[in-house]
Amino acid sequence: MQVGRGTLGVAAGLVLAVLAAVGYALPPSFDPPPLKLDGTFRALPAQPAAELAPVAAEAAISTEDVAIPARYETLQATIRAPKTPGRHPALVFVQGSGNGARDEFTPQAEWLARAGIVTLVYDKRTVGYSFRNRDFELLADDALRMVEHLRKRPDVDPARTGLWGVSEGTWVTPIAASRSSDVGFLVMVSAPNVSPMRQVAWALNEQLQRLHAPIGVRDLLTRAMGAVGFDFLRHDPMPALRGISQPVLSLYGTMDPSIPFVESTRALTTALAEGGNDEYTIRFLKSADHAMRVRGGPYAPGYLETLANWIVKLPGSATPPEAVRIAGATPVQRYQASDVPAAPWYAGDTVIGLALCLAAVGYVAGPVAEIVVRLRGRSTAAEANARLWPPIRRRLRRMAWTGLGLLVSVAGFITLLVLFSVNQAGAWPAVLAGWLVVRVLAVLMLLQEVTAVAALMSALREGWQPGRWQHVAVAGVLGGTGLLLALAAYYGLYAFPW
Repeated sequence: MQVGRGTLGVAAGLVLAVLAAVGYALPPSFDPPPLKLDGTFRALPAQPAAELAPVAAEAAISTEDVAIPARYETLQATIRAPKTPGRHPALVFVQGSGNGARDEFTPQAEWLARAGIVTLVYDKRTVGYSFRNRDFELLADDALRMVEHLRKRPDVDPARTGLWGVSEGTWVTPIAASRSSDVGFLVMVSAPNVSPMRQVAWALNEQLQRLHAPIGVRDLLTRAMGAVGFDFLRHDPMPALRGISQPVLSLYGTMDPSIPFVESTRALTTALAEGGNDEYTIRFLKSADHAMRVRGGPYAPGYLETLANWIVKLPGSATPPEAVRIAGATPVQRYQASDVPAAPWYAGDTVIGLALCLAAVGYVAGPVAEIVVRLRGRSTAAEANARLWPPIRRRLRRMAWTGLGLLVSVAGFITLLVLFSVNQAGAWPAVLAGWLVVRVLAVLMLLQEVTAVAALMSALREGWQPGRWQHVAVAGVLGGTGLLLALAAYYGLYAFPW
């Protein structure tokens, strides 16, 4: 007896309603509220002209490649130094996230060396740093070894040897500064000063707003973040920031979509005040992006000049007048940097892996079951199996491919969003199209599950007697797909509105 289309439609509708409700009912939820601004950030004073004074970056320089021992490996570095006599201030560049090849700092390292500052750039370690595991304490130890190497040079002023860190590097440099008085100063470029989880969640929300992405896209990404078990994402930067006793120069670009400017500044000033440090200078540079460039091109006007003038004039530049401690172009931050709660056990990678294993076992068991059926004799039961099993097997195969397609499309969609977060012009049609593909595949997988269960029930009524391998195939594909449906519901793929 075949199940009617009307019955199947009602069943699919009921299952869809239940799965949609699951997306609303289960934690964690993420809905960052608008940020309330105080008077400080409504209109910042202009940056003092002395900080923007032209710098003669024309000195002849020397370049030296060195190998510096670190924990577990030896790090390669390049030192650029002005050939002018005397001791000079010195600066170590500390990388942001990623591989961190020293070549990325070559332009500004050479410019600063010609401006009278010894610079050191080094390759980030490969042992103890990966996409999943990042030890900020270990990276801080690397930075201190570079400072120690520079301070021994006869052309370096040990009291004015400091650290420059960008993005992820600004979770590293405060640890180094709080551990050693050998660090003479800190330059913090695009410093989040909140946990990595809060920073990434804020950046995703901000970028999705600019991409005009549906609200469901944000729910998908933030819930996926909550399921990631990377310990470094919960790193608390405040203890290290409180331990900074050195002068600090903090630089932000107003066109940086990755940093919650206002809360980052509040966190820094609060921590320094709690530690009794009033030697800080915070500047917002107009049109600058995350790397202090204009749309990925030349450096933002005033960046290199501000950096060089502040370092060369230390210690006098360490404490600007209170009225201009925070100055420059006025930043805009619309939403708070909210944390993403950790996902419950049933939404973690263990359950996802179980669903994939079940589906894979079922997919493999299907052809095996078919071979077993053909090898058996032509008994009445075997004839019924030979007639009723192939349609079920085809349904199971289509379900397995759809489930795999959904996972691939979700991974591809997230990759698409990450790529478009860098250059968002004209990206919103592709975002909507990608989201449509993900949602359609999720609904298709639901319909296939409902119709496969109906076909299975009909076959059983007609006398189908599944063998052991057929039991494995059915249980594996239907069970694995069922888990994928529950996960898709948790990640909001069935939620309404769009």
